Amino acid sequence: MNIRSLVIKSVSATALVFSLFWQTSAFSTPCTSESTCVTINGEETSLSKEMARQSKEEWNEQRRLRQKVDSRKEKEFDKYEMEVDNREACLKSADINAYWEPSTKRCLDVNTGRPIKPQ
Repeated sequence: MNIRSLVIKSVSATALVFSLFWQTSAFSTPCTSESTCVTINGEETSLSKEMARQSKEEWNEQRRLRQKVDSRKEKEFDKYEMEVDNREACLKSADINAYWEPSTKRCLDVNTGRPIKPQ
């Protein structure tokens, strides 16, 4: 009976040691794209949640800045487009006293120098 209990204890101890070695190798092996890894709780820690929140804030801030830059560019383009349209209208005007002043970007009367609306 002593030998039998000794054999059972040694087998169970060997099985325990073997399972610990197997678990150690499983935990020490890093996850790669080719391997299958099982994660518990999706590895969502408070640190990863905080990093995700900061990343989202940063993205939103950059988005706002991009929108400001885009709206500024759009305003500048609209201003340039209006200037081109006014210049063309002034040059095509039937009024012989109308001329385009490039420095002020206005259509002026030759005689008075006052701005006029071309027809």
